[in-house]
Amino acid sequence: MSGIWGNNIKVSIFGESHGNAIGITIDGLPSGIELDLNKVDDEMKRRAPGRSKLSTPRKEGDVPEILSGFFEGKTTGTPLCGMIRNRDTRSKDYGKLKDLMRPGHADYTGNIRYAGFNDYRGGGHFSGRITAPLVFAGAICKQILEAKGIYIGAHVKKIKSISDESFDYTDISRELLDELRKKELPLLKPEKEEEMRKVILEAKSNGDSVGGVIECGVIGIEAGLGDPFFDSVESTLSHLLFSVPAVKGVEFGLGFDIVELYGSEANDEFYYKNEEVKTRSNNNGGVLGGITNGMPIIFKCAIKPTASIIKEQNTINIREHKNESLIIEGRHDPCIVQRAIPVVEAVCAIGILDLVKGRYGWEL
Repeated sequence: MSGIWGNNIKVSIFGESHGNAIGITIDGLPSGIELDLNKVDDEMKRRAPGRSKLSTPRKEGDVPEILSGFFEGKTTGTPLCGMIRNRDTRSKDYGKLKDLMRPGHADYTGNIRYAGFNDYRGGGHFSGRITAPLVFAGAICKQILEAKGIYIGAHVKKIKSISDESFDYTDISRELLDELRKKELPLLKPEKEEEMRKVILEAKSNGDSVGGVIECGVIGIEAGLGDPFFDSVESTLSHLLFSVPAVKGVEFGLGFDIVELYGSEANDEFYYKNEEVKTRSNNNGGVLGGITNGMPIIFKCAIKPTASIIKEQNTINIREHKNESLIIEGRHDPCIVQRAIPVVEAVCAIGILDLVKGRYGWEL
């Protein structure tokens, strides 16, 4: 297998959910970049478990130890490695899962792919816990991008069947994105929060789970970023987004809804505003021909309901080759949408920085 991604910067993840540690190495960062570790910590806390009734009670501080590539407050230009210790593990909760395959998880496919040598505790390397290092890397990439005026932010678009409103695709402010980061359930319509919480907690009390949709925006992007076909903005970001556990769908701009429009409605008409090229709508999500047009990049991710639920389910015992029932024990999220938001922002930042370096080097 390969745990490495990237063309112009490269990230390499390592670790398992119940192993000693998880982490990531970032290769290709410039030297002399000053990093605010308090901002990194803020991003880690947004994803960390055990901070709300809406998430798993597993307690992890998720404080990264920087092992290399950082000296006297600045990047050295050599590979930067961050490691996060696993402390609150209960591997005994997963003993029977060596043979019983959890529905909706990668237990079966992982067992087949790695001939039974995979670490099955807590999902091992397939676990959503491995997204913590991605948030660490994304927090660093965000700081580099923000120094150049590029900002990334997201909100909960939907929990189950309850929807928030969408971003204004043509006008997203930095202030709005900053405000959304401060909220546990970041919404554009705060009055929807109580209803969403109720749905999540009802699922939790029933031993079940719910999913949702995350909408993300990128502002401050100039026109001309990306390439047609294989290294398009959409393909680059989608590659990373689909690497996040539980992401089952990605769409840009209006996505699938654009098929309901005529071409005259779907096309984003151009105009000049103070010598800048703008579009009157942004149905294509800021990308045309795989290349940014200078408008906000807009995309949505579908996050499936958490696969680990305590309701009895049917499955197979691969050691005895028979059908069995399964009740999953342990500590699990009734909904992971709110914790996935910083992960989606993080991988977006990694992808955008890779594209930016590919076009400009570090002379942005």
